[in-house]
Amino acid sequence: MLNYNPLHCLPAAEDLPDSDDEPVDNQLQHLIPGLLEAILAWLWASRTDWFFGVDMGIYYDPELPPIVPDGFLSLGVERVFDENLRLSYVLWEEKVMPIMALEVVSHRRRGEYTDKKKIYGDMEVLYYVIYNPQRRRKSPLEVYRFTNGEYVLQPGNPVWLAEICLAIGYERGTYQGITRDWLYWYDAQGVRYLSPEERAISAEQRANSAEQRAQRLGEELRKLGINPDNLG
Repeated sequence: MLNYNPLHCLPAAEDLPDSDDEPVDNQLQHLIPGLLEAILAWLWASRTDWFFGVDMGIYYDPELPPIVPDGFLSLGVERVFDENLRLSYVLWEEKVMPIMALEVVSHRRRGEYTDKKKIYGDMEVLYYVIYNPQRRRKSPLEVYRFTNGEYVLQPGNPVWLAEICLAIGYERGTYQGITRDWLYWYDAQGVRYLSPEERAISAEQRANSAEQRAQRLGEELRKLGINPDNLG
């Protein structure tokens, strides 16, 4: 566990760079965590005690540059504490370690299986998720849980994250008009939560179905000589 000396004059988030100035390698490194965040924003709409960062620096040591996961989740923090939102995630201000870190592997490796894994382990981030869509012979999803000082690979797809009360997994779907394998959140029974697009389509289908039922009922009433418009 990392320890901070409260006597040190530590920089605030406003004093620290809010980007490592290194662009993501491809769209997936932005879209995949963005989808997970969008699902949580609907699923936990009434909760204010969580934060999901996308391509945001985590400052874990005042003497070192931040580590920048593609996505990370923290529980027990304010989701929004300022109208300008977070510039970065500064541990000596937040005082809460992220419970999950996500890395999406591209053609150019960035230490997801080595350096970053070690740093997350030193930080004792409980869950470390690696998604490698390039893999064919092995599972593209690896979920590690920090247990007894090391990361232990968890089996399955989806994988239940007990402390988060959600499972994470991958399957084929459509997001922003792109059909491919995506990462999703699942409930305890393994039922996938819908993406924003899927919820919108489902709501539209229900509305159309209700309208069609109302039209059929109106036609049946007119056959009986009853004007449905006069029914109050």
